[in-house]
Amino acid sequence: MRILIAEDEPALRERLRDDLRADGYEVDACGDGREALYLATEYAFDAAVVDLGLPTMPGLEVIRRLRAQGSLLPVLVLTARSRWQDKVEGLEAGADDYLPKPFQPEELRARLMALLRRAAALAGQRLRFGPLALDLDRQRAWLDDEVLELTAYEYRLLEHLVRQRHRVVSKEELALHLYPRDEERDSNVIEVLIGRLRRKLDPDGVVRPLDTLRGRGYRFVLEPGPR
Repeated sequence: MRILIAEDEPALRERLRDDLRADGYEVDACGDGREALYLATEYAFDAAVVDLGLPTMPGLEVIRRLRAQGSLLPVLVLTARSRWQDKVEGLEAGADDYLPKPFQPEELRARLMALLRRAAALAGQRLRFGPLALDLDRQRAWLDDEVLELTAYEYRLLEHLVRQRHRVVSKEELALHLYPRDEERDSNVIEVLIGRLRRKLDPDGVVRPLDTLRGRGYRFVLEPGPR
């Protein structure tokens, strides 16, 4: 398995790299946020260990951009900050777990292994939210067990909202997710796609799977579980 370490303290970075390599992992290590984002975007990793206090781009921003791109990379956050608000901020940005400094190497290994096990258990899983089901591997969706005819953009929009269902997703984030290389992103396009998606997900106006929060964005509101 391949792990990415993004840590700006050279001594700690080298220790983490050496410890994980000794455990049998392949490890790539870097010391700043922009390089971490580039590596995580361009190469396949099984998990990442990201320090929040990275130079050039903070760790929180690295995580936000990865999630905006649709990345499911499991992320363990490292930070010297001890306030509970910082922990909440990291998790809301899309981190999967949080480890404050200083820490014991054994705890980091245990948390990392837990993330890897969780990711493996979710691979190939079909998600269900009442009448709606998604197959993440096949990129298909069903409503009342009937295949939903979604365009590629509509599916990507739906999947991102489902994955981020614990929070409100802005138009800007959705546009970045759908058009990461387009410098001129039109928020009106997002409104049109949301409207089309609503009509397909809720043709009778009964289920109401998407909330619009004026001035803030959208939120997927169906709860996991069978209908």
